[in-house]
Amino acid sequence: MKKIILSLAMVSFLWSCTSTQNATSTKNEVDVTIDLINVKDDKVMVTIATPTFTTETTTFYIPKTVPGTYSEDDYGRFVENVKAFDAKGNALKIAKIDENSYTISEATKLAKITYLVNDTYDTEGGAGFGESEDVFSPAGTNINAGVNFMLNTHGFVGYFKGKEETQYKLTVKHPANLLGVSAMTDADASDTSDVFVMPKYANLVEMPIMYSKPDYTSFMVDDMEIIISVYSPTGKYTAKQITPNMENMMKAQKRFLGPINSTKKYAILLYLSDMKAKDAKGFGALEHPTSTTVVMPEMMGLEMLQEQLKDVVSHEFFHIVTPLTVHSNEIQYFDFNKPEMSEHLWMYEGVTEYFANLFQVNQGLIDEKEFYERMAGKIAQSRQMNDNMSFTKMSKNVLNAPYKDQYLNVYQKGALIAMCIDIQIRESSNGKKGILNLMQDLANEYGTKKAFKDEELFGKITELTYPEVGAFLDKYVAGETPIPYEQYFAKMGVTEATIEVVGNPFLKGQTQPYITVDPNTKEIMILPEIELNSFMTTLGLKNNDKIIAINDKAYNLDNIYDMIMASMNWKDGEAISVKIKRDGKEQTIKGKIVMPKEKQDGYQSTDESKKAVREAWLRG
Repeated sequence: MKKIILSLAMVSFLWSCTSTQNATSTKNEVDVTIDLINVKDDKVMVTIATPTFTTETTTFYIPKTVPGTYSEDDYGRFVENVKAFDAKGNALKIAKIDENSYTISEATKLAKITYLVNDTYDTEGGAGFGESEDVFSPAGTNINAGVNFMLNTHGFVGYFKGKEETQYKLTVKHPANLLGVSAMTDADASDTSDVFVMPKYANLVEMPIMYSKPDYTSFMVDDMEIIISVYSPTGKYTAKQITPNMENMMKAQKRFLGPINSTKKYAILLYLSDMKAKDAKGFGALEHPTSTTVVMPEMMGLEMLQEQLKDVVSHEFFHIVTPLTVHSNEIQYFDFNKPEMSEHLWMYEGVTEYFANLFQVNQGLIDEKEFYERMAGKIAQSRQMNDNMSFTKMSKNVLNAPYKDQYLNVYQKGALIAMCIDIQIRESSNGKKGILNLMQDLANEYGTKKAFKDEELFGKITELTYPEVGAFLDKYVAGETPIPYEQYFAKMGVTEATIEVVGNPFLKGQTQPYITVDPNTKEIMILPEIELNSFMTTLGLKNNDKIIAINDKAYNLDNIYDMIMASMNWKDGEAISVKIKRDGKEQTIKGKIVMPKEKQDGYQSTDESKKAVREAWLRG
């Protein structure tokens, strides 16, 4: 399908270069030009040559929300100075209706609109995490003239009412030293102009492009081409460093998935933030059918960065199963400004997150013990949220309170729902089938172009699996009954246990700090009355000690986040030197790192009579 689309795009482009239209002909294409060369005041000019309108008025929209974000971000607030013109350059009347929409009068004369776009990265707050009103960075935009442009196209390109299905041609004018990487194919050989053609608006906005100094790699996974492009502001990391781990991971994903294959080209766009005042601070990734945009802090150590990428990119890649292949009408006919949400976030995000963990134990990337630790962590986190709320009701109303505050549970309880369905199918089939077989059957039933009705999905799943699966969905997903996880683990011979996990030197349980900051001096200080962990006692650190530097790098309030991030890469036995101030006198303590260990509730396999079905579940 991708090859056909690109072939049509090339034909369309060549035709536009060789044919002419008279003044009265009908134009059925939206021609968008984004100028990345003449950036002024950190704003980019967008020009749209419009299609022909037969109505006296039309409405122009910038998206309120986009698929995969499940939040109302109002991208129109980053757009200004919207103007409309006829073919002779005369201004037409245009009126702003709300944050994201404009009414244009005398639409039959409309030939062009122009506007300026600000980027979202400049507006992000928080100390490492975006504020509630921030656009999630992987869904956002960046304008750094001559250096980097993150074009999540929904932040730059709008659409006209009634013209959503019209073909789009996007021209991006860019500096010659910057390369634009995306899953689209450039139909222009110029070094300063790229041309992309997409069948309709929804296809275009699923195609992010990142412009930066060329740093990319590509490799094949079966018959799928994977492209990785990296922007690292200080040059700390390159695509070449990241690629080996990503290639191993994605090959493992394809082995796990088997016959499900929805695309021939997949782009991973990695933006590394320097964490300065006007830069991205919301870390993670956003899926697109043939792309993933990823934002991570550049200060991460390589090992930790690779681990984070393994988890977040694998999650996004598994979205080629759902919602790309298996999805409801609400996804198929997504309304960017008045969205109707689907009931089935448990599948779109939950099954996807579960696969991102299951495939790792299935393919030997993590062991059984770590898989149980991950699931135990999700259980603990899910129980901190509303465990009695109907998941389908939350999903359907996720844009509104109180349901939107429960959205993050899709990555916790959503994954656990998928796990329990997987276990139930394994038990009912005596280990022969699992949830991956279900998703393959649903993909065969529907596919990328056929959507299901929300209210019919549970019935279809029950038809394809077992009555027990349907009963589970009704009681624990549509219903308000908390899931008895221990009962489902027991089906696989897994029981509750107390386990030991590696903690953080400066955080107890990842949330309670061992340190504070002196507001007068900005110095980092160990809390006066807290019980010290093994990292501190081994080195001889004491309560009220002020931490001045670690391994010759100075730390204070301004870069305390850097210190915590660095500690996440530490290992037992590594040498360390800590410069402290105790009772007003500075001294340096040298020693070996002993990472703190913490006890927590978890699971372990105990019933050997269930070993065969357990092996089928984890490695089948």
